Amino acid sequence: MRLIFVHYVLPDRGSAQDIFNYNSVARAVGHEVALYGPPSPESPFNYSLDIGSADAVIFIFEWTTRLQWGDNVDFTRLVGMVPRRKRVIIDCDGGYNDRINVLGDCNHLDSDADERWVEVCDSLSDKICQPTLHPLRPNVRPFFFHGYNQKWEVPLDFSAKEYGIVYVGNNWFRWRPMHRVLQAVQPVRDDVGRIRLVGHGWDSASPWTSPVYMADAYYSDPEYLKQLNVEVVPPVRFDQVIESMGGGIFTPMMYRPLFDHLRLVTCRSFETPAANTIPLFCQDAAYVEEIYGEEAVELVLPEQEPEAKILDMVRRSERYGSIVSGIRRHLGEKHSYEKRLKELIEIVTD
Repeated sequence: MRLIFVHYVLPDRGSAQDIFNYNSVARAVGHEVALYGPPSPESPFNYSLDIGSADAVIFIFEWTTRLQWGDNVDFTRLVGMVPRRKRVIIDCDGGYNDRINVLGDCNHLDSDADERWVEVCDSLSDKICQPTLHPLRPNVRPFFFHGYNQKWEVPLDFSAKEYGIVYVGNNWFRWRPMHRVLQAVQPVRDDVGRIRLVGHGWDSASPWTSPVYMADAYYSDPEYLKQLNVEVVPPVRFDQVIESMGGGIFTPMMYRPLFDHLRLVTCRSFETPAANTIPLFCQDAAYVEEIYGEEAVELVLPEQEPEAKILDMVRRSERYGSIVSGIRRHLGEKHSYEKRLKELIEIVTD
């Protein structure tokens, strides 16, 4: 089967890791996954404009709904060349819902945008999927899309860490959970060691800052970061994320408030456990158990005395490393890209 993914992919954010892995897994089992766009020998992605031979088109709507290449009639071309039953939408950001506002984090900028976007999606496909087990609309199918690759796994070794904490990701409505982690760290700051944030928008405005979006999306407290001597560096490519996270004893697992509300998963949900680090989950225990297994609840940042959990992770990292090993086995069995591709093909052929 030949699948064409339609997505605006950038190498330092979003689902670049997933698209790269779908391509590799598909090729290994006799299928093909291509990304819509002109072929580029320099790109790590398999670009193609050959829609005519596609068995299905998969629209991946994430941080943008625009096409990366082509002109304003490309959607018309895609729709015209592939039957409706062979079109699938992966709604990664929860846009296929009524307008939701969670602590200032919205899936739509205004009350009319939600209706317009739902109409667009309905015009493209009957198969709407979201990466959550709990979609709000009855016609939405749960499909995680993001997956886990056991080849990512780095041996766990906490003997010579340069950092106590490393977080890899841009600040997009993530200051609130980051502030919670840093407040937990503050009473035991000297025991934790160096802290590094890898990404845009932590100590200055993001380069994509626009008056169209709310200031809350980029809000941070650079002075507080300075007080805690937090280092901030630019983002890295998708294929350097796991290595970068591995510089720290532990890595916070943080999502936007909207994503926590919708119980979504992201690419980072599966990359972090593969790194040479301990995931520190900032979600509720029920969500963590549902995705990572019962054992993973031990890695949830508690509401009461969170500094004690931070200190214990630093001092007994090997104990927590054994929990990470169990999480890896669980993800390898339940959330591999091989299983994801099979699920996607079943959705296409249904």
